[in-house]
Amino acid sequence: MQLNHREYAGFREGITVQDVIDENKFTWPKLVVRCNGKVIWPQDYAQTVLQENDDLEVIHLLGGG
Repeated sequence: MQLNHREYAGFREGITVQDVIDENKFTWPKLVVRCNGKVIWPQDYAQTVLQENDDLEVIHLLGGG
């Protein structure tokens, strides 16, 4: 599995998007999460099980003016 374009060493069978967020301490309140190019909404993080060949992106959303 890839996390942000790098091999993710913590992959295991049954791992979810929420597990990856927690294990990597992504605590920013606004995250954009995509798996294989598809947006994953926050309410789906705990139910989205990842596969060994998935490409996961977790991006901190920033804004300003």
